[in-house]
Amino acid sequence: MTDQGHTPGTQRPQQLVTDVVVLGGGAVGENAAGRVVQGGLEAILVEPSLIGGECSYWACMPSKALLRPGTALHAARSVAGSREAVTGTLDARSVLERRDSFTSHWDDSGQEDWVRDTGIGLVRGRGRLTGPRQVRVEYDDGGSVTISARHAVVLATGSVPAPPPLKGLDDIEYWGTREATSAQKVPPRLIVLGGGVAGTELSQAWARLGSKVTLVARHDVLEKYPEPARELVKAGLAEDGVDIRTHTGTDYVRPGVGGGVELGLDDGSVLTADRLLVATGRTPALANLGLEDLGLDGVRPESVRPETDDSGLVDGTDWLYVVGDAAGKVLLTHQGKYEARAAGTAIAARARGELPPSEAPAPWSRAAATADHAAVPQVVFTDPELAMVGLTLEQARADGINASETSLELSVAGSALHSDNYRGWAQMVVDEDRRVLVGVTFAGPDVSELLHSATIAVTGEVPLDRLWHAVPAYPTISEIWLRLLEKYGL
Repeated sequence: MTDQGHTPGTQRPQQLVTDVVVLGGGAVGENAAGRVVQGGLEAILVEPSLIGGECSYWACMPSKALLRPGTALHAARSVAGSREAVTGTLDARSVLERRDSFTSHWDDSGQEDWVRDTGIGLVRGRGRLTGPRQVRVEYDDGGSVTISARHAVVLATGSVPAPPPLKGLDDIEYWGTREATSAQKVPPRLIVLGGGVAGTELSQAWARLGSKVTLVARHDVLEKYPEPARELVKAGLAEDGVDIRTHTGTDYVRPGVGGGVELGLDDGSVLTADRLLVATGRTPALANLGLEDLGLDGVRPESVRPETDDSGLVDGTDWLYVVGDAAGKVLLTHQGKYEARAAGTAIAARARGELPPSEAPAPWSRAAATADHAAVPQVVFTDPELAMVGLTLEQARADGINASETSLELSVAGSALHSDNYRGWAQMVVDEDRRVLVGVTFAGPDVSELLHSATIAVTGEVPLDRLWHAVPAYPTISEIWLRLLEKYGL
């Protein structure tokens, strides 16, 4: 069933029945619904906004489109022979137009076509759980429909910004990440509040487009990553003119004299800018979904946060699943899509009687998002890039693993050929009892392309003695694998 072609004034159904209802039409919800349909079931997708969600229109795609031109220009300037051919700076208008093309100009008709062609039903509206396997959807233009699910309801509602309790913030107009990735003009001066991935990436993107950027972080920039890696990223930001204020608290924000904003810091100083971007993290979008009214054992009343197994099934139920950012485990699009595929597979298997209704699926089966525990890949698309999979040394030891680390500067023939004065760093974390990798980090230009080999090594628990025989091609940056293993002692 789909209502995207609904004509105002015509009769809409008040009751619908399907196998699975998915709340949230972003990339994660699309994957969950798609996998359910592949498993032979019916599914209806419920979405109040654009099909494709945050990643397609306000996060992954537009932010990387903003970053890529600056990275390409810097790469050209980093090699003798090509740098002499560079005669200008970034054309902001062209960058923004290219960014707009990657968001399809915020038109989701193509995504709508995909939903229809895949055989997924679509209801545009805001859904809320009203009972087991039952969802009520309110339309924006009035009216509602109740959808009953024979097998499951999946919450794939994503996450929302988590602004800090900053005095005066509610009284000013400021950018969140949505406004920062969809802006049509470059602000002359920009303050970025938050030193996480979004704040760091967007600081560099707007600085390279011509904005004078100040980045304010309560702790360090990218503090969850190994220090040598984040120091390289900070050096790259500084090279682009970003004024980095780490370990800095804020007291207030207020409108500036003559426009803009003023941000008061805890050391008594005041920053002024034309725009303030607040990028201090996100929280699962679970409010107003009816979870608190269902009395579920697997939902913590104080936080309305569901506890789930590796298939996304909420504890104490045999019908409610939560995946992606909404589950609050790993707030990354690719990992959310992975969770959604596992959930869809589990739902179809349970519907066919191949998996008991409330039994957790076997680890590493297609119905379990096992990699969420220890093999999550993530990339910070700054220049230089930071790419990591698995655990840091500190995380591994905190988990009780007898872990060691081997690290070195990323300096091989391939990196020297890649760019003049290439600077990079690499680290591997080893479980000494099992002699396998549990974490790998790379920092440097274009190191994200090394990440999948590391992800395979960590996920597959490849023994180091066997990994030694995975010969890296010469001359490529991947030769760093050989150097790491040699330093380790192989």
